[in-house]
Amino acid sequence: MEKILAPPWLEALLSTAFFSICSAHRDAPRSECNMYCIDCHGPAFCFYCRSSKHKDHLVIQIRRSSYHDVVRVSEIQKALDISGVQTYVINSARVLFLNERPQPKSAIKVGTSSHVCEICTRSLLDPFRFCSLGCKLVGIKKNGNANFMLSEKNEGVVGSREGMARRMPSKEEDDEELREGIIIQRDNSTYQSTPRTPHSNSSSRRRKGTPHRAPLGAP
Repeated sequence: MEKILAPPWLEALLSTAFFSICSAHRDAPRSECNMYCIDCHGPAFCFYCRSSKHKDHLVIQIRRSSYHDVVRVSEIQKALDISGVQTYVINSARVLFLNERPQPKSAIKVGTSSHVCEICTRSLLDPFRFCSLGCKLVGIKKNGNANFMLSEKNEGVVGSREGMARRMPSKEEDDEELREGIIIQRDNSTYQSTPRTPHSNSSSRRRKGTPHRAPLGAP
């Protein structure tokens, strides 16, 4: 029997168009079709479609970075072995790109990076083999020396399981952007807070109460 190296729904995911407006919830505030159901293998859908049609399914949310589609590692690693794919950090969440991103030859400088994608030769930040899930899929088809299928051995190797596939993101998270591993925040106050310095000596500096003299004639 031929060994399955990639799930059948993966190619459908990589070819799906996201971020169109849902025809059923056009006037709703979160009507962008930025979700994909791994159980159904159907087209993209919005926040409200998920609640009504995919409540108990394994759903991943697609996000945007520099006009390219990304997915959080904590979500996709529950369905795929993503080893070998370059990941990036965005506001404490690790993500990876779905498909290859064109890189102008003028942007590639000889000697600036010792790590490149095996398929599209895009410069990588770390010693990974592929720049995206799409490039890893192409590599599997060409060479067969990689795998997307989870096993008991590699199921928990990559990243940490934060249980975020079932969590709905806030509007602020949808506005986050990533530039080659550099976090860009539109409003630092939204994501960062300055810790308050504890007043450890406040109790020792309490003012004593007003002393009262003993009444005259007291022994």
